[in-house]
Amino acid sequence: CTMAQPIQTNVGKAHAHDNVEYLYMSLKTLYKRHFLPLEEHYSYGDFFSPPLQDNDIEAKPFVLLIGQYSVGKTSFINHLLGDKAEGYPGSNVGPEPTTDRFMAIMHGTEERVLPGNAVAVSPGKPFRGLQSFGNAFLQKFHCAEMNADILQSMTLIDTPGVLSGEKQRIGRNYDMSAVSKWFAERSDLILLLFDAHKLDISDELKTVIETLRGNDDKIRIVLNKADQVTPQQLMRVYGALMWSLGKVFKTPEVTRVYISSFWDKPYQEAGSPNKLLFDKEKHDLFRDLRDIPKNAAVRRVNEMVKRARTAKVHALVCACLRKMMPSMFGKEKKQKELLAALHIIFQAVAQEHNISPGDFPDVDDYRTKLANWCGSGRTLANLPKLNRELIKRLDACLSNEVPNLLAPLAIGSQQGAVEERMVTPGPAQSPAFAFGAPGNEQATAATMEEIMAALNTNDDCEPYSRPGTAAPP
Repeated sequence: CTMAQPIQTNVGKAHAHDNVEYLYMSLKTLYKRHFLPLEEHYSYGDFFSPPLQDNDIEAKPFVLLIGQYSVGKTSFINHLLGDKAEGYPGSNVGPEPTTDRFMAIMHGTEERVLPGNAVAVSPGKPFRGLQSFGNAFLQKFHCAEMNADILQSMTLIDTPGVLSGEKQRIGRNYDMSAVSKWFAERSDLILLLFDAHKLDISDELKTVIETLRGNDDKIRIVLNKADQVTPQQLMRVYGALMWSLGKVFKTPEVTRVYISSFWDKPYQEAGSPNKLLFDKEKHDLFRDLRDIPKNAAVRRVNEMVKRARTAKVHALVCACLRKMMPSMFGKEKKQKELLAALHIIFQAVAQEHNISPGDFPDVDDYRTKLANWCGSGRTLANLPKLNRELIKRLDACLSNEVPNLLAPLAIGSQQGAVEERMVTPGPAQSPAFAFGAPGNEQATAATMEEIMAALNTNDDCEPYSRPGTAAPP
């Protein structure tokens, strides 16, 4: 059977247009001028991700592949690269868990494999943030360089097969979920691969998928090796896969599923009646991959806006928590009460500052990070005061400078979509901020009244000035 061809040589070459280069340069300037001061002032890196480097902004798009072992992730990548007999440098294909490390496959003039510690400190590669995971992970991270057409416009991330059964209990010496989340936040497309004969979702895979929340628009499902089952069996396999995914994603939206066999071998006899379907599905996936470089500049702006809105929410919540802390006695007791009522703090901040509930982080995750931050001899009273000047500058940038930055790209409806996400939403009325358990309404109302009263005072705000400059009037 004739297989669909890999992505061709001209993928994304028009992407290196002057307008796009200007956008990246302007984004770096805006980030350092308006976003970074707010992040540094409120220790954003201690709660979320570290400050962005220039390479993080101008890096080629990432395509992240995740799945259990032996579902065909490495074979899929080799198929995209042109089906070289030896595969990409350092690759190994087999029915057992062969890929035991994270591999970043990037473009290079010669084929070589670079160790993780060297890659993480390299000023020319966008992986400096991986240093936070320590040497245990960096020993399991490598960068493979090779000269392939598709790598001129994107970087492919191959991951270890997600463990199951006894292997899952043995564990790893690094946090697989945290590392996957780091890559997911920086990826333009996330491919979850499943084998038509291996649909079970292990606990580790479930945990990894849960860490991908917030990146739902990037996720695509790939049902690989679909030619190994008959059309009737494929219908049942597809139904079972959607049922399993529905329990993990917990969302009414249907995730796009690509069904085919992604390697250089002809389709097997069992799946030959579905040849046209498999070719069409493969063509659709390759088309989505081709579109990534064209949309990368807009996605960079979108991700920057998401980060800025999260940083603003973080700053306002920190300022609110500080206001609620007593100045002298009873700090420990009050801190416990505030952490327990963090969902009410979110509700109060959302209503006071007219912020959408979708901009707030997961309340349980944020509570854990606050508790860890306070565990090093600090209390919530040590959080920074509200700095209105930094907030004002960030809002002005999102309202004026970022939309103006998109205008030269002439992206039409996409620009409207991005600008729509930057419009200040109405008051928060979301069940995501549900109050405490039934029967506790009176205590909840009293807490809410106390928080709103604190937010309406201006006695705990501070001016901001850069080092060596006078404070604004």
